[in-house]
Amino acid sequence: MTTSKKNAFSSLFASVQLALLLLFLLASTAIIGTVIPQNNPAAFYVEQYGFKTARFFQLLDIPDMYNSWWFLGLLTLFAVNLIVCSADRIPQVIRLVRRDILAVTPEQLTKFPLRSEQRHAGDLPTAAAQVALVLKQHGWRAQETQVDAGRLYGAQKGRWSRFGVYVVHCSILVILAGALVGSSTVARTIFRDPLAAFKGSVMLPEGESVAHVFAHKGGERLDLGFALHCDDFAIEFYGNGMPKTYRSRVTIFEHEAPVRSAEIEVNRPLTYKGITFYQSSYQPLPDYLVHLKKRDSKAETTARIPVATEVDWPEGGVSYGIINRERQGEVTRRLKIWFSDGQGEPSVFWLNIGQEATVERPSGAYLLTVQQRYATGLQATKDPGVWLVYGGCLLMLLGLYIAFFMSHRRIYVLIQPEENGCRLLFAGDANKNRVGFERSFLQLVNRSENRAQPHLPQ
Repeated sequence: MTTSKKNAFSSLFASVQLALLLLFLLASTAIIGTVIPQNNPAAFYVEQYGFKTARFFQLLDIPDMYNSWWFLGLLTLFAVNLIVCSADRIPQVIRLVRRDILAVTPEQLTKFPLRSEQRHAGDLPTAAAQVALVLKQHGWRAQETQVDAGRLYGAQKGRWSRFGVYVVHCSILVILAGALVGSSTVARTIFRDPLAAFKGSVMLPEGESVAHVFAHKGGERLDLGFALHCDDFAIEFYGNGMPKTYRSRVTIFEHEAPVRSAEIEVNRPLTYKGITFYQSSYQPLPDYLVHLKKRDSKAETTARIPVATEVDWPEGGVSYGIINRERQGEVTRRLKIWFSDGQGEPSVFWLNIGQEATVERPSGAYLLTVQQRYATGLQATKDPGVWLVYGGCLLMLLGLYIAFFMSHRRIYVLIQPEENGCRLLFAGDANKNRVGFERSFLQLVNRSENRAQPHLPQ
């Protein structure tokens, strides 16, 4: 009874039909994960697909499909299928590869797909020496043995190429292992460590620091173990107000000491301690950065102020504020500034964002610049399995090269003495690229015939 169950299990998971079914399911679900945006807030799916559909998506973890239990289950089943299938077939290949090349009978040689006969006028030692020389000149390291009254030469190349398909199987398993190791679901449920692998994001305002991100799945707060400070956020726009490019200049702090500074741009991420930060979005903030300097003086200040708020600068003896703004979409184009030093009427003027203005007052001249303040949207990812995936891809390339461009080739020459010389039977086969092997086989046969002594009529 136990043997029956074992055989049924082995037959199921070693079947090609199951592998094709799992590949079809994985490909179909991958299409779903490509069409439906991943890792967006729940409100996004309600707005795009409606409440009931969004609820259905949440039940099946479709917003984070590649970390869902059922997708990881499909990957696991596919891995088991490959392992059982390979374990079932590899012993046969090992036996075939290790089989004695000379363990073949003359009757079997007559059934090989490639055969050619010749007559040699010399005796057995002469014909054998001629055959050995021709095989060596064509790169065949032949073995020989006595067969009845004659002699048999056998040689083979590329026998290990029969393992090419299993190298591909192994590469797929390595890639699947990398996908599982890098899954946040596996990190939480199996490793019990949410920081082992995760995908999260954070909005980081200019001039501020953050030491955590929020996981895409469940919104859990994940402490990074270091602080990320946004020194500056720069953005360029097209004439129609659409963003052209944007980047963040950040500094990493550990124990309140800076350890690294870098710029993060789209397609140019920052990686630190296995965590990669990508520039993903930005958000204009309701306040502005004001830089003010009194000419002919060392006094200067930088302040963060919202609209309709008066700010005093006692050192410079002035007060100022933003009383209105002109916007294009989310982008502020210019601001209406109120500026006073307490002497005479306040100065009221429009100022373009980023432009420096000189404000002439009775108490002196002041240089004023106002910048839009932004929060940079960073996506944070930790994927310890990525190097397994890369290694698996390289291994797959090697396996595909072996499987498609190499073959197991065998060649035999049977020499049998006759009354007026010797009979030479050439036989060969290849498990792949038989056309190419046939050309090599005929070249060897012709070379042997040209070197032979004048042969007797057949």
